[in-house]
Amino acid sequence: MDVLKILALFVATAIAEIVGCYLPYLWLKQGRPIWLLIPAALSLALFAWLLSLHPTAAGRVYAAYGGVYIGVAVVWLWAVDKVTPTLTDWVGVAVCLIGMGIIMFGPRPG
Repeated sequence: MDVLKILALFVATAIAEIVGCYLPYLWLKQGRPIWLLIPAALSLALFAWLLSLHPTAAGRVYAAYGGVYIGVAVVWLWAVDKVTPTLTDWVGVAVCLIGMGIIMFGPRPG
């Protein structure tokens, strides 16, 4: 898989996880309807399936995915929650994405 496909898959995976967690939050904290748990469960199932599509060992995928998740979560903070991220939020995202790149694309023995 090339780098752009892997990154796109990580982003889609993060969105599925965030939606799957955000919908129950809306029900629990904002009094939204309980039926939101149905699309939340479907979104979390999609999240698990998307993680299985990555072309490397599961532990490595989970570790690298965390960096992308942080970036997508900060964009979600901005776009959905309407909270402007700080400079340090963006620096933190950059550090996490650098870490993700090292984990996913670093040289491997054998």
